[in-house]
Amino acid sequence: MNTLTNLKYTLAVTAGLCSSFAYAQNHPHIILIMTDQQRADAIGCMGNDAVISPNLDALAAEGTLFMNGYSSCPSSTPARAGLLTGLSPWHHGLLGYGKVSPEYKYEMPQMLKDAGYYTFGIGKMHWHPQRVKHGFEGTLLDESGRVEDENFTSDYRQWFQTKAPGKNPDATGIGWNDHTASIYKLPENLHPTYWTGEMACELISNYDPTNKPLFLKVSFARPHSPYDPPQRYLDMYEDALIPDPAIGDWCGKYAKKLNPEKTAQDAPYGNFGNEYARNSRRHYYANITFIDEQIGRIIQTLKEKDMYNDALIVFISDHGDMMGDHYHWRKTYPYEGSTHVPYIVKWPSVDHVTPGKTDAPVELRDILPTFLDAADVTIPTDMDGRSLLPLAKGMETTWRKYLDLEHATCYSDDNYWCALTDGKIKYIWRIHTGTEELFDLTQDPQELHNAVNDKKYRKQLTEMRNEMIRHLSERGEEFVKDGRLVVKEKTMLYGPNYPGKENKR
Repeated sequence: MNTLTNLKYTLAVTAGLCSSFAYAQNHPHIILIMTDQQRADAIGCMGNDAVISPNLDALAAEGTLFMNGYSSCPSSTPARAGLLTGLSPWHHGLLGYGKVSPEYKYEMPQMLKDAGYYTFGIGKMHWHPQRVKHGFEGTLLDESGRVEDENFTSDYRQWFQTKAPGKNPDATGIGWNDHTASIYKLPENLHPTYWTGEMACELISNYDPTNKPLFLKVSFARPHSPYDPPQRYLDMYEDALIPDPAIGDWCGKYAKKLNPEKTAQDAPYGNFGNEYARNSRRHYYANITFIDEQIGRIIQTLKEKDMYNDALIVFISDHGDMMGDHYHWRKTYPYEGSTHVPYIVKWPSVDHVTPGKTDAPVELRDILPTFLDAADVTIPTDMDGRSLLPLAKGMETTWRKYLDLEHATCYSDDNYWCALTDGKIKYIWRIHTGTEELFDLTQDPQELHNAVNDKKYRKQLTEMRNEMIRHLSERGEEFVKDGRLVVKEKTMLYGPNYPGKENKR
């Protein structure tokens, strides 16, 4: 390389480094922390005094606590598709528990990478194929033991064998969809919750924040079953007043008492008694406290790197967990335990957002537009989600009236539904049966009474039924015909907007 060429190259590199440094200084680090299957009321700042979550409570006190955060399609894969794309279930095309597409037109890591971020993911992604990156520079995976690709082994399980050669990471003996509970049978530092927190802290500790702004996704596989906290976390709940499950006046067909010793412990429905439900919930809460401690470590590491004040930090879960409410277990249902999730945003100091709470209905689809807003990237006009920043600042006056929820058939034939809610009232349309449910969440937050036949709610029922007709009209005559909702015999799992729909049956 001659002297002139060398000088030009040096100037170009220097300019590029300066530009990179300037971008890193002017754009916040983005830290997305999520859990799997954590219901909205399983956190102290949402009003549940039984849950020990000091670090999340502190994060909420410094930012915006969204009281009506929802997961539109409440099972792992469609929820994560919505988070990834910023789209509603109909527009990303996965309408229930199926496979996340290998590629979408909008993908959170890729869009932030294109905007100049270093992108990395740690923990549970639940994507297909399992090693697809969607724009991440790299991922370290914990997939709860799932093996969906030939010869796949998660990074957590490979790490486990370096720490405990020949031992069984599943020694506790609970399946990943069971709702029974037990303490973790191995040392605490071998638990996947610890591994996820440790990997996140290690990456942050080694990161050079002056190079590029960081986008880090930290995805804990708990409190999703197995409900398996280490003993010391369970001990924190020895004297806790664990709430009994909510039992509505509408769920009598599931009320027959069952013996958990003789019935499948991954059953989606069942009355196993309040003592069984409280025990599962106690272990579930203890797993949340374990996660909370790891989040505290992550926050402390960000502070030690002088990255915390400049960071946009979001805490979310992909969906909830019924925990025996109305004799329902797990997720995929339209009820609050399944659809309502914790939702916290800590803003970078430059945004000057006053900490507080908002009742506006928000959803996973709103997170990507919020990140694009922070990165000074134009939000696509056909993206369903919206930036949360104007809402948090009190500048948003035209927020959505209702949020759409849905799930394709799962667990039982009648569990195929679409719903609308604003966090104050909820309307549910059962697509196979044509039955309706209406819950006044302001007066009845636990959904104890189905008010669909109550005279005083006739006007609201008519209004919300008409809203549902408008919402489903874009789907054509399979869903709305002659201005009426259509009862469908066949379930649609992959909608026409799913990438590669022609390859799906």
